[in-house]
Amino acid sequence: MTGRARAEQRFPCFSPVAEHGLLVEFGETIDRETNARVRQLDEALAADPFDGFLESVPAYASLLIHFDPLICDHGSVRQQALRRIGGESRPDATPGSQEVLVCYDGDFAPDLEAVATACGLSRDDVIAAHLAGRYDVFMYGFAPGYAYLGGVPDRIRLPRKPVAVRDVPAGSVLIAGPQCLVSTLTMPTGWWIIGRSPTRILTQDESRPFLFDVGDRVRFRRIGRTELEAGVVA
Repeated sequence: MTGRARAEQRFPCFSPVAEHGLLVEFGETIDRETNARVRQLDEALAADPFDGFLESVPAYASLLIHFDPLICDHGSVRQQALRRIGGESRPDATPGSQEVLVCYDGDFAPDLEAVATACGLSRDDVIAAHLAGRYDVFMYGFAPGYAYLGGVPDRIRLPRKPVAVRDVPAGSVLIAGPQCLVSTLTMPTGWWIIGRSPTRILTQDESRPFLFDVGDRVRFRRIGRTELEAGVVA
């Protein structure tokens, strides 16, 4: 048996989280197949919640199930999860499609030249590769609207910077490894800043606070400095 086959046999695996949570892990890598298993269970729990279920929180390769410990325990929740793993997705679970505008000009893309040099490409090659990527929303992170997108093309994948940069503006388009993100707040980051977007990720709509849903497909469309400064949005 290969190492990969042995690794696959280990999943899904289940770990208690305090007295009210169960972590279900489907793998150890960022890839579409593993994330699809996460989303399948997330959708199954939403469509058919068990007694005591409170919420589920999807990540790249795992799902955290919150439950009421006065109604159920880790063992019973594990059985409920196992019954739902591998089922069919909901009929209405077709991924949404979103477009994000991005400007790669000058000071809006302070790391673009460094990425090009590290990857042995020209600036235009990096831009073309980024625009050609197929991106999926895998999870939401620690800040409001921080949607982590998987799908950065291999040729422009770089590890995070060794030192984070402070005061990176909201709307920055960031990449690190296979991940891409459009920031929503001014925050420090160790990711590579390759552009700026005017697209509103925080919608100010209480019924739909973020532009993306987990599982959505995202594509980037290039705009120029004039459009960005004019506040053009998708």
